[in-house]
Amino acid sequence: MSNPYGPPPQQPQPGQGPGYGYPQQPPQGVPPQGGYPGQGYAPYPQPAPGQSPYGAYPQQQQPGHGYDPSGYAPRPELAHWGLRAGALLIDGLVFGLVYAIIGIGAAVGGRGAGIVLILVGVLAIIAFAVYQLIQEGRTGQTIGKKAVGIRLLRELDGRPVGVGMAFVRRLAHFLDSLPIYIGWLWPLWDDKKQTFADKVCGTVVIKG
Repeated sequence: MSNPYGPPPQQPQPGQGPGYGYPQQPPQGVPPQGGYPGQGYAPYPQPAPGQSPYGAYPQQQQPGHGYDPSGYAPRPELAHWGLRAGALLIDGLVFGLVYAIIGIGAAVGGRGAGIVLILVGVLAIIAFAVYQLIQEGRTGQTIGKKAVGIRLLRELDGRPVGVGMAFVRRLAHFLDSLPIYIGWLWPLWDDKKQTFADKVCGTVVIKG
């Protein structure tokens, strides 16, 4: 039983609808406008079954990327096989140059000098490989990728893969070499232009 001595029920003020201050209920037969009662927020779009979230939503603009002034950019274009092969070739030539310097030094120097040059060269190769790995993990670009204008990113959200995953992807390239290097050629006909290592690690290579 209601309290007969309590305050009278609050009446709506002029110009206000009934129940002012409380969540409004939609008219009968009209579905709610969002996932939060009374707030009218539209639910966030969900990807279609089997669709990768990467590229399903507009990506927030990052400073310095030169994307659309509205703050969002469309899904970047995937890098074709020729660009990927060119980047790999450039990276290989840089390593080959270091090997050539080591070989020349060992040939023209004395026995002691040759050993020293070989040790220095090996350390230089290791340092350069670590540098390439760090750059690829943090920025998505090795020297070769930067030269041809492509970038390695996570397929899930379009972000850099990180140093750890970049290292795992290097190891996964073993799958691309078996059998008869078919995995290296897979981007020629794959819809996402991925190698086997990309599919295992969830990565894509894009232009830009």
